[in-house]
Amino acid sequence: MTTHTAAPAEDTAAHRPRSGRRGRRRPTLTVCTWLVLAWLLLPIAVMVLFGFNDTHSKVNFTWQGFTLTWYRHLFAIPNLTSALVNSLTIALVVAVAATLLGTPIGLALGRHRFRGRGSVDLLLFAAIAAPEIALGAALLSLFIVLGVPRGYATVLIAHVAFCIPYVAITVRARMAGHDPTLEEAARDLGAGPWTAFRLVTLPMLLPGVVSGALLCFALSIDDYVVTSFNAGRTVTFPLWVYSASRTGVPPQVNVMGTLIFAGGLIIAGANVLFARRRAA
Repeated sequence: MTTHTAAPAEDTAAHRPRSGRRGRRRPTLTVCTWLVLAWLLLPIAVMVLFGFNDTHSKVNFTWQGFTLTWYRHLFAIPNLTSALVNSLTIALVVAVAATLLGTPIGLALGRHRFRGRGSVDLLLFAAIAAPEIALGAALLSLFIVLGVPRGYATVLIAHVAFCIPYVAITVRARMAGHDPTLEEAARDLGAGPWTAFRLVTLPMLLPGVVSGALLCFALSIDDYVVTSFNAGRTVTFPLWVYSASRTGVPPQVNVMGTLIFAGGLIIAGANVLFARRRAA
């Protein structure tokens, strides 16, 4: 009798939240977290702020008052607008192409065991770990040896080349949580291989695929090193900003940077909300 009456009390005590060090707040960790976040966000805040600066000189480093002039005249500099269009179109094409090419690789690595799987893994991580200057120089040498003129197309090829590993590894990581019995159950219910993949596997992979595509877009639109080796006469947004930094960066650059950052933030937030809705 004693044993039966004491057990619930022990269970209750075991599940009761513990007081002490584990339950205490850690102000030091909180302060460090906010300091790191401030360090990360401060440059972005400065960029956003100086997009509203009422400057009258080529140098946009001194606050002279609030204005919306640069938002109204965002496309007043034709060369800058052309460079932005080049960067946006290249990033969109690269995101689509790298996703289409990298997703099957990640799917195969996460789903099957085959000879050479370790070598493919090593190659992907080596491509990510390689310094951009080495990758850019290697691609430049390849284009020169093959006699390919440098320009918009070579930038596209170069960006797709260094973005594919990011998509493959993202999709492969997503495959780690994939339960193959769900697809087998779909086949037992009469679904063909393509139907089972489309209705079961692909929806589970979709957050990883979208994350890989967004990562490719972000890597492509702000790449400078690889682009500078292979752009030829094509000018992208980072190349234009770097060349303008010698004489003074116009406020439109801050505005464009702000809009690109806001667009990326909205897309990333939508992806998170979509993933949470699917998980719920």
